[in-house]
Amino acid sequence: MSEQILPGQPHIAYHGNQLHVEQVRLSDLARQYGTPLFVYSSAAMLSALAAYQRGFSGRNAQVCYAMKANSSLAILQLFARAGCGFDIVSGGELERVLAAGGQADKVIFSGVGKTRSEMQRALAAGIACFNVESQAELEVLNQVALAMGRQAPVSIRVNPDVDAQTHPYISTGLKDNKFGIAHEQTLATYQRASSMPGLKVVGIDCHIGSQITQEAPYLDAMDRVLDLVGAIEAAGISLTHIDFGGGLGINYNGDTPPAADALWSKLLAKLDARGYGQRQIMIEPGRSLVGNAGVCLTEVLYLKPGPLKNFCIVDAAMNDLPRPAMYEAFHQIVPLSPRGGKSQVWDVVGPVCESGDWLGRERALDLATGDLVALLSAGAYCMSMASNYNSRGRAAEVLVNGEQSYLIRQRETVADQMRHEQLVG
Repeated sequence: MSEQILPGQPHIAYHGNQLHVEQVRLSDLARQYGTPLFVYSSAAMLSALAAYQRGFSGRNAQVCYAMKANSSLAILQLFARAGCGFDIVSGGELERVLAAGGQADKVIFSGVGKTRSEMQRALAAGIACFNVESQAELEVLNQVALAMGRQAPVSIRVNPDVDAQTHPYISTGLKDNKFGIAHEQTLATYQRASSMPGLKVVGIDCHIGSQITQEAPYLDAMDRVLDLVGAIEAAGISLTHIDFGGGLGINYNGDTPPAADALWSKLLAKLDARGYGQRQIMIEPGRSLVGNAGVCLTEVLYLKPGPLKNFCIVDAAMNDLPRPAMYEAFHQIVPLSPRGGKSQVWDVVGPVCESGDWLGRERALDLATGDLVALLSAGAYCMSMASNYNSRGRAAEVLVNGEQSYLIRQRETVADQMRHEQLVG
């Protein structure tokens, strides 16, 4: 049987004329569970994680999966069993980590708007660190910790004013972004934090954006952060760990991000050269662990040729896969079983009542009504950002491990959507 591996998708391939994830035929899953359907490869996720683990071999380092990329319980369970910690940005994400078997003492709590109740729950659970993003947050966290008779472990998230050269909506390290403490205010903020009895300073944090495909922004950010580490420790404040965030990109459309182990070989060489090679390192990859591990399966409902555009209307929509509508993002679209005929150019769109409901523009595809297609690189920021817009139920999810497949989320019904609503009178 011939095999054709898709570029950038090492565990997604055509065997003969049928697209598979690992050893499972996707058309079988579509028939069994319906569409739209998200399918994930365990091997792809563990392989992506292994690249980071190789890069950190022999180092004091902790990989904390940035779970906002995909927070499905079975995926969290997979990473927890592989030794990951977790980067969270809400109290709900903390509860998911604990429900999936993750360890609270491997959890880092990021985000600019933590509430008092979220702080209380995280302190009670015993998380590893709060990544604090403003001086106002320091004050509130100190109050919460003192009221509980505790000390909150804190790391200050520094905004290094480094351009990650990515989409403006997912850039986080510039002066005009809402994240972190300004570079020039960092030392004063650490001095204030170290004076607060309810806080224990343990580290420094930096995260400059997402879908980064070049090495230079990471190298620049590391230099700026290490300059700050030197200044902070010269002021008598010791830092146990240095957190360099995440943000490494994946291959959506011929993108060529550095491999995780190759990138970290260069970053660690810089760390060694500057005398910080023995310091504990924390990182928070998300997209790069799950993005290329997932596909979204959808059925062609109608073909609608037009005078200016041809529309292929499918049953997946912007509520299932919001990245194109939000970021004009690109996902490759391929048939589950290629026809081998002449292609036409189609705009692939969904049923939602919005002109922004498109999944792919000007795609050359040979299609017929009833065909099944896959949107690739759908493991990150798709299901986790899905909604019930137009009262559409969220899709089912399946996890593949070799020849086995597991339903990890049932398709949401209308009854599920209305469960917590009430009529009046």
